[in-house]
Amino acid sequence: MADVKAGYRIKDIEESQRPRERLEKQGAQALNDAELLAILLRVGMQGTSAVQMGQRLLYHFEGLDGLQRATFTELCQIAGMGPAKAAQIKAAIELGYRIAKKQPEQRSLITSPQDVADLVQYKMASLEQEELWILLLDSRNHHIRTEQLYRGSLNASTVRPAEIFKAGIRHNAAGLIIVHNHPSGDPSPSPEDVHLTRMLIEAGKMLELPVLDHVIVGARGFASIKSLHQELWSV
Repeated sequence: MADVKAGYRIKDIEESQRPRERLEKQGAQALNDAELLAILLRVGMQGTSAVQMGQRLLYHFEGLDGLQRATFTELCQIAGMGPAKAAQIKAAIELGYRIAKKQPEQRSLITSPQDVADLVQYKMASLEQEELWILLLDSRNHHIRTEQLYRGSLNASTVRPAEIFKAGIRHNAAGLIIVHNHPSGDPSPSPEDVHLTRMLIEAGKMLELPVLDHVIVGARGFASIKSLHQELWSV
């Protein structure tokens, strides 16, 4: 009976099938999400293995995207967690984000909406509120820097063109790309998104700082307004 209460434990698994041993022999890509979390957690709790805790976290937060969005406090509220385990998970997520930001030199060249998504989607797709960022580019379309400008409901009445273009002028950018997220997960542009884009294109022409695209990201992908509404750039 005592064994039943103890439940399934990592040490009860055949050694060659334990997450850490499998990672060492087969590489991290061979492990599923719960097993990778188990390595971060190191130990479970009474009656629950670290793998089961990983599964519980994924179920509670509805996958890795939800886990990424979870706050430190929310993680600590899960049974068997606590400040140490919550810190390990948040630190691992932040490291992943920083790695994603440090693009190799050949990928710092922005030539397509996919390049834009590669640069920002890891972070933006998990945001719970709408945010508007701008990517500043030089004359050869190399990424100079990213400016995070607005948070909350975005439309032409709340976004001030002066704020959008100020950073570009300050950093001598040759062009910029507008990026914002849809927390719903669906990146399809709304009529308000198209209207905002039209307004910013016109302002960019007057300031001789062109808006090259407006890319919307979500958990289910990304959309380029320029690809969908080329006519906005033809006026």
